[in-house]
Amino acid sequence: MYSNRYIFIYSSVMVIIVAAILSTAAMVLKPFQEKNVRTAKIIDILTSVNIESEKSNAEDLYSKHIIMEGVINPKGEIISIYKNNKFEKGDIRAFEINLKEEQQKEKEFKAGKIKEQPNYPLFICNKNGETFYIIPLLGKGLWGPIWGNIALKSDLNTVIGVTFAHKSETPGLGAEIDKKPFQVQFEGRQIFDNNGNFTSIKVVKGGVDMLPEKDRIHGVDAITGGTITSTGVSEMLKDCLENYIPYIKKSINN
Repeated sequence: MYSNRYIFIYSSVMVIIVAAILSTAAMVLKPFQEKNVRTAKIIDILTSVNIESEKSNAEDLYSKHIIMEGVINPKGEIISIYKNNKFEKGDIRAFEINLKEEQQKEKEFKAGKIKEQPNYPLFICNKNGETFYIIPLLGKGLWGPIWGNIALKSDLNTVIGVTFAHKSETPGLGAEIDKKPFQVQFEGRQIFDNNGNFTSIKVVKGGVDMLPEKDRIHGVDAITGGTITSTGVSEMLKDCLENYIPYIKKSINN
């Protein structure tokens, strides 16, 4: 029969061995996990402009079509430009910006708690000779974060495509935001009215037909039974797109 001392030593050694194995496995797998996250992000960006890609060709298609990564400040000024695998201005890559951190920084900046301004990522795409502008999104759903991208045509008003994803929305209800039938509604919608006023795009409970005819170009049908998630998408679009209005207006005026 083993003594308590033996059992204690044996248990301690086993804990150390298992911890070492898990730590080593985590270190070995980390580069692969980071690559998978990067590839998924690239595929999501390309999908917003209707460029189909997969793990094997995502990097090549990104390099071919994304002609510029820009970083915008709250005044609409481009403070960093990354093109052809090098910086032409600044030293911040749009691809590496953490939206959650920047949104927190934005709250603190607006509250006067910090002087450092938030940074907003922008991806400029060339597809078949046309220019598109891709804006990343991050918001809150019913049970957790929701995120995605919205791509605008060269008029910086008309949507060519969107992608949405979620962490834990309800299957069959709010989780439908990541499905094509919901996302395809956004194609051709506009974020400004005829007078140049920002409207964003609203996800309308009861259907876009509930809106006055002149406003339907700024709305899509909500998901039946997914009211809170649909509202979250509306708020995410409005909150994120608003940050780019100074840049858009500068670009249009120029």
